[in-house]
Amino acid sequence: MPISWRSAISTALYGSSGFFVAGAGPAAHFRTSAHAVPVLGNALLALLDRVDAALDRPDPLDVVDVGAGRGELLTTLARLAPPELAARLRLTAVELAPRPDELPGTIAWRPDLPDRVVGLLVGTEWLDNVPLDVAVPGPDGWLRMLVDPATGTESLGGPLDPDEVDWLDRWWPDQPAEVGRVEVGRVEGGRVEIGLARDLAWASALAALERGLALAVDYGHLRERRPPDGTLTGFRSGRQVAPIPDGSCDLTAHVAIDSVAAAGERASGLPYTLVSQRTALRALGTDGRRPPLALASTDPAGYVRALARASTAAELTDPAGLGGHWWLLQPVGLQGRAPCYRFPL
Repeated sequence: MPISWRSAISTALYGSSGFFVAGAGPAAHFRTSAHAVPVLGNALLALLDRVDAALDRPDPLDVVDVGAGRGELLTTLARLAPPELAARLRLTAVELAPRPDELPGTIAWRPDLPDRVVGLLVGTEWLDNVPLDVAVPGPDGWLRMLVDPATGTESLGGPLDPDEVDWLDRWWPDQPAEVGRVEVGRVEGGRVEIGLARDLAWASALAALERGLALAVDYGHLRERRPPDGTLTGFRSGRQVAPIPDGSCDLTAHVAIDSVAAAGERASGLPYTLVSQRTALRALGTDGRRPPLALASTDPAGYVRALARASTAAELTDPAGLGGHWWLLQPVGLQGRAPCYRFPL
């Protein structure tokens, strides 16, 4: 029976047998910035130090990873943190999947956001997996798209809710003139992805942050250049596949990052910073340059390690790949404090 894309994605990803709940976890199917450790971990520690200073070195200092996968990023932070910082860190993974057996005991694991976070809240490729609805223009206005979860076959549903129409008017204003049509089980013709659910999810995450900085890292687009037919797609075992919401693959759509940023600014009352991952990581000391060749003769093992770090850094800052991610930094409760979240640092 056809249902809305948002309902189908929610069950396919986060149901009891969903893609992110059962199985080997995201890292078995695709690579994100969170898997490029310890390079990303060192960059986040540099950012965390600035947040820590702006908060007057609290004890404990929270780091909360929303959509933590199998805890790869927090495990790296726990390993790389200097002793003085490690003694104050309170690391929390927010994830619906069962706690991994190998996760260090110092990392808390929970299915929902904790209360009164003071520190850094991170969501690395989290928002692109927040379920959303898809719409197409009809003869008398926008129509919700429906999908058969078992086959991916689409059909046209009823009109959108007023708040969804308002969101599209503000954030996806170039409405196509072509009326949606069904072609081989897929509705074509001016598809749009309604990012309202991502705005609400981000604002909800900020509500858990009493003082500190929230960081969203994700693929996204701006109002001036929305994709003409949306970005909803699937991934399985490292390959892009058709977005069939049967629980067998990741389902992802790029984030309307400017809309999310505006929602965060309204929720916190403080301005946000939006930069590319390439800009952010370079400001935090990540350098993809190869080590000097002379090191290979004086310290071969050190040269190999440095070369591996440079290769990972180059991957993270490649503008055609992971470097194309947006970094959205939203401070909360830091009025009058040094702008630890602005770039360049």
